[in-house]
Amino acid sequence: MAIIASNFKTNHTRNTTSSFVEEVNKYLVSNNISNEVYIFPTATSLDKFDITSTLNIGVQNAYATQKGSFTGEIGTQQLDEFDVNTILIGHSERRHILGESQDEIAKKFAFYSDLGYKIIYCIGEPLEVKEQGLEQTLEYIYEQFEGININYEKLVLAYEPVWAIGTGVTATSEDITDVHSAIKSKIDKPLLYGGSVKVENVRDICSLNGVDGALIGTASWIVDDFIQIIENTKDL
Repeated sequence: MAIIASNFKTNHTRNTTSSFVEEVNKYLVSNNISNEVYIFPTATSLDKFDITSTLNIGVQNAYATQKGSFTGEIGTQQLDEFDVNTILIGHSERRHILGESQDEIAKKFAFYSDLGYKIIYCIGEPLEVKEQGLEQTLEYIYEQFEGININYEKLVLAYEPVWAIGTGVTATSEDITDVHSAIKSKIDKPLLYGGSVKVENVRDICSLNGVDGALIGTASWIVDDFIQIIENTKDL
């Protein structure tokens, strides 16, 4: 069944997140939806939510620590307060905008996997790599598994071509199936697609061979749209 995840990035407030989660939960319960749904709010919007077992609240980022002197970061002391045990690691915006190295990402992965967190691990290539062809694209992507335990039980992968995130440009069906089938042949884990996924195209994308769901940014920030996305994929 399709896994559908919303990454709020730097959007929504504590109040709007609370009502968003409440509405999504109400929809899931009243429609008896069994698909796994994830919401990754901002760190300031984390809370204890009264939600059904198929709805998971995760954190977009956290430091590899329980607590300590890491200005601007949060650790497990803060996450434990809200029973959060799901984390997004390796998102391209953290790699490319915030400069997280593969070494830092691998340390974070090791820390949170040791604690038994569900990890959605993001991989993807920039446009200049994509233009070099599939072989170079896969080579670039496989480097992002350096130091990562691909056999970790609670691992979900998300392929997000950097050139398709927030640009309105969606990879072609061929682009997606080429990369997804190559990754799936090496790593037997659920593999989501992310990159300009919308209400209109989510069903087609999630129906492709090797696609187990979607990690969605912009198109998931309006609650009615996110619910429609779940509705469009509920039987996959």
